[in-house]
Amino acid sequence: MTNQFSSDVTSDDKLWALLAYILSPIVPIIILLMPDKKARPFLKAHNVQALIFGVICYIISSILAAVFVGCFVWLAYIIIAIIWGMKAYKGEYVNIPVITDFVKKQGWA
Repeated sequence: MTNQFSSDVTSDDKLWALLAYILSPIVPIIILLMPDKKARPFLKAHNVQALIFGVICYIISSILAAVFVGCFVWLAYIIIAIIWGMKAYKGEYVNIPVITDFVKKQGWA
């Protein structure tokens, strides 16, 4: 998608969105505890889906760790998180299959 937030997005918003993807689920939880950050439209669009994606990957890798496949899930997560984080850092919107639609339907973004 193109940059739909161009006029309101600060470099601080982009940095926090990048960190939300790469350091999920810790940074998204921190953002949710910061009233000035969680109200920003760009961060709101990225934060919840980064949180959900991070939690899902954590759960899957924890389950699969018993059979030594969890490291591959974490490696895939890190690569995808960096790609999505860089898109967010460029001011772009990230569309995560299933998660983005769920977040929008819940009114969280």
